Amino acid sequence: MVRSKSQINRCPWCGDAEDYQEYHDKVWGRPVYSSQELFAKLCLDGQQAGLSWITILRKQAGYEAAFLDLCPESLSAIQGVERDAFIETQMHNTAIVRNRLKIQSIFRNADGYMKLKQQGIEFSDFLWGFVGGEPQINYPKDMGDIPTSTAESEAMSKALKKAGFNFVGPTIVYAFMQAVGMVNDHLVDCDFRNPD
Repeated sequence: MVRSKSQINRCPWCGDAEDYQEYHDKVWGRPVYSSQELFAKLCLDGQQAGLSWITILRKQAGYEAAFLDLCPESLSAIQGVERDAFIETQMHNTAIVRNRLKIQSIFRNADGYMKLKQQGIEFSDFLWGFVGGEPQINYPKDMGDIPTSTAESEAMSKALKKAGFNFVGPTIVYAFMQAVGMVNDHLVDCDFRNPD
């Protein structure tokens, strides 16, 4: 546990950076049910591959500005030559991670989202179905008790890939599940374990 000057117990991964602590305290682990928000968060988690989450967190506003607020309908509507040009523009955007495959993945994921929608599948229901529709409550005493993937994240990863998504491996998916409250992995003595 990291103990700050005000004697607040937090999960140690957020360290001493104020923006990271605020993310831990107010965002991480709180259940998200909006399909749009879940899509945006899944895309951002995919951008994290090979990097630390703090890097993406600090570029979140840049991604939102560059990618039409990460709206899957708007992104998927950009096709062909227009999409190619959009991707080329973002390759010069210092506000995001300039990795072509990661940039392309946001569009691939938007296309996958829209295909599910066209099949009458609500994205939120699709994702939450892997945890039975409600948060899984875990009781980790220290960071070593927290897995990097689970059977549920592996199943979600496989289903997302089948739907056309990428940068959604089981480890990325588990980090996403933690972040959006599908699993509660706050340590048992973390003051933010039970959101108000």
